[in-house]
Amino acid sequence: MSAPLIEMQNVSKDYRGVFAVRNVDFNLHAGEIHALLGENGAGKSTLTKMIAGVTQRSEGEILLDGKSINFATPAEALDNGIAMVFQETSLVPSMTVAQNLYLGEEKLFNRLRGLYIAAQQFLSSLNFNVDPWANVSMLGAAQKQLVEIARAVRLNARVIIFDEPTATLTPEEKHYFFSLIERLRKRGVSIVFISHALEEALAISDRITILRDGELVASDTTEKFDRDSIIGHMVGRSLSDELFYHKHSEDGARKPGKKVLSVENLSMGSMVRNTSFSLYEGQVTGLFGLIGSGRTETAKIIAGVLKRNFLHGGELRYLGKSVRYRQPHKAVMDGIVYVTEDRKAEGFFDQMSIAENIYMGDIVTNPPPGGLTTAGAQQKITEEWSKLLQIRAINPNAKIVELSGGNQQKVVIAKSLTQKPKLVIFDEPTRGVDVGAIAEIHKVIQSLADSGIAVLVISSYLPEILVISDRILVSRLGRVVEEFSPSDATEEKIMYAAVH
Repeated sequence: MSAPLIEMQNVSKDYRGVFAVRNVDFNLHAGEIHALLGENGAGKSTLTKMIAGVTQRSEGEILLDGKSINFATPAEALDNGIAMVFQETSLVPSMTVAQNLYLGEEKLFNRLRGLYIAAQQFLSSLNFNVDPWANVSMLGAAQKQLVEIARAVRLNARVIIFDEPTATLTPEEKHYFFSLIERLRKRGVSIVFISHALEEALAISDRITILRDGELVASDTTEKFDRDSIIGHMVGRSLSDELFYHKHSEDGARKPGKKVLSVENLSMGSMVRNTSFSLYEGQVTGLFGLIGSGRTETAKIIAGVLKRNFLHGGELRYLGKSVRYRQPHKAVMDGIVYVTEDRKAEGFFDQMSIAENIYMGDIVTNPPPGGLTTAGAQQKITEEWSKLLQIRAINPNAKIVELSGGNQQKVVIAKSLTQKPKLVIFDEPTRGVDVGAIAEIHKVIQSLADSGIAVLVISSYLPEILVISDRILVSRLGRVVEEFSPSDATEEKIMYAAVH
């Protein structure tokens, strides 16, 4: 094989003496798809950010075309042909899609119509269904990810690093993305592919490198790995499929308890259209739908984040009483919490510590006497939830922005569950979460239902819907159109209901 395009030699990165990456060797060849795998906190994002100029290495050397490099900024890396698509989007929310695509390349005099036409043509060439005129702040997480991918491709980089690019995409969007990856490879573009979807890594990569606790534990051609061996390297032990993606039996499904929520003809503009369903105590209800099916909007109306139509907006009956929440605080105080799909924008306070974020959730429904918080109370509740959800961090006082994406998600879940809810809505609870943590989060979801709490789980990943649901709802074009029992449901049946 030819000399590597990028070569990392004994590279380390430490934060205040704690190593996120230690003595890792990694290389990437021209026209290669190299999958980088590992649990949350294994050092995957840190390693690639050193290549992309986002983070500076503490030790070791990085070579590009055989020459030592040390990019101070992502812009400098981009000038040398290296682009990174981040797990958390870096788009400017106040700008349109087209403006974000061409950001930094504006001419002195811009013809806006020409800019939008060019953006439309480029997005269409990628089979990405995104409106170039749309303001980024109004896009969902999946569409933002598509814009991030499009921007990296448009820059004609020699190396593109994708950090969890498919976590929010529908099956159809994933198909287009993988076709795009193959076209890039044929053009000689090198790809680093970070993903928690092991099947995807096995299907599209040429080589696989696995990190554990910041150290390299395995690296070889993809044909030398299978799913079980990857998991064994990632977690240092064998994980049975029964821990997460196994199918319910009819006997294993929980029976519905008391009706907690009744949604009747709920409507909001063109996104939610006369949808009706019910949620019950002690039961996990899975809600599947493609992008634009109105599933997230429906959840946000229930939680008071969005408002339904004032006239002919339908009715919500919670614990037998008609309710109309105009703000989330009222819903939280009544026992309804919503765990958002977009943790960066809506889920946490990024400049606060782990402890402060989790405690912030607790004091909403359990304010301390006299309004004075104590370090002891904060520490106690943080230790409890960090242990339950296996939140990994340098220390409990680390800012949440310093955590990996999966650990950030665990903090968001902990912050919500401290509020002692009667109804919990999880929107994509395991997006960007590794295989070991998936089992931990699923266990929390199941324990909530076992304790009598009503749980609604929105997910675009069919194996997840099948494994955790006691009943399965399918949303299409703004309304719930089908219901399945676990014993009757198959991926084919659910997908058919979602698209036809």
